[in-house]
Amino acid sequence: MSVPVVKFNVKDQTEFFKELRKRVNKYFKENNISRYANFSMKFKSAFMICLYFAPLVLMLTGVVANVWLVLLMWALMGFGMSGIGLSIMHDANHGSYSKNQKVNNAMGWLIHFIGGYKENWKIQHNVLHHSFTNIEGFDEDIEIGIMRFSPTQKRRILHRFQIFYAPFLYGLMTVYWCSAKDFIQLFRYNKKDLLEGQGLTLTKGFIQILLNKIWYFALLLLVPFLLVDLPWWQSLIGFGIMHFICGLILSFVFQPAHVIEDTEFFDVDENGSVDNNWAIHQVKTTANFANGSYFFSWFIGGLNFQIEHHLFPNICHIHYKKLSKIVKETTKEFNLPYHQHKTFFGAIKSHLTLLNELGTGKYERNLAKNKG
Repeated sequence: MSVPVVKFNVKDQTEFFKELRKRVNKYFKENNISRYANFSMKFKSAFMICLYFAPLVLMLTGVVANVWLVLLMWALMGFGMSGIGLSIMHDANHGSYSKNQKVNNAMGWLIHFIGGYKENWKIQHNVLHHSFTNIEGFDEDIEIGIMRFSPTQKRRILHRFQIFYAPFLYGLMTVYWCSAKDFIQLFRYNKKDLLEGQGLTLTKGFIQILLNKIWYFALLLLVPFLLVDLPWWQSLIGFGIMHFICGLILSFVFQPAHVIEDTEFFDVDENGSVDNNWAIHQVKTTANFANGSYFFSWFIGGLNFQIEHHLFPNICHIHYKKLSKIVKETTKEFNLPYHQHKTFFGAIKSHLTLLNELGTGKYERNLAKNKG
């Protein structure tokens, strides 16, 4: 696979990650626990799968027929859809759900039931986002032309309104994902020679995506149109509600982890280099939030511990809360930042504040003022 070339500074405090990895390994060894899923993780997996599929079954079998109850079922599926994405397939496609790769493949395949395509997701998330977090031109999570997520990106007139239209676009994220995004990504990744690493050719990937989309829309739209005793447009509204809820949840979990006032953004120099080594880069570009909330962390797959996730994506998220104490202490010892917000809403506020500043040009004005 041809991965974009970014040169990290291999001499920049390399002892930090060596020491951190040593302490994390010691934690698992001394406590005699696995880095992978435990019973709690498996219970959560069953819960999230049921939260997504049980309402669908209740609708299709006619157990739930009232229009308002049907819409409620679609809404519950939106939460189940985000739960599968955040709590199950995310770990599985990182290879951290189980030491058995067949289990990871099976749990990772759940992404197709929520409208995505596993191989594309692994390229965008595992290869590009995790390797090149917040680096302009490499991290596709900040490469959305209608949005300005980084000060390294050109500001356009439309961006001054992005704080207002961002939540609406976030809600449509998975609609775009399940319809057009995978096809567009496939052709882009083919041009960048990124498909080979997933065992794909352009033809094979296109056929797989097309077949996946056909059965996905058949299951989630055609079958409800035929079996649910309601006008088709009401089922279509329910489908939209499900996706809008899921899109909002996913966006407001991932965006405040990287695109906030505290995190840093980078552009490579003329040699394709950045100043930091990879681990320090992850610490500077990533943030945690609401680390004291057990249920919230449980529901969103521990991704409010994004610093720990970016440093150790091969460890199941069920362990991140315990590891966060080790990571925080180690970053402090090496005089490195550990960005975190006490509450989820505090993180969202910081995200929206930065969107406003990036969109209106206030970010650059503040920067110039501070330099002056």
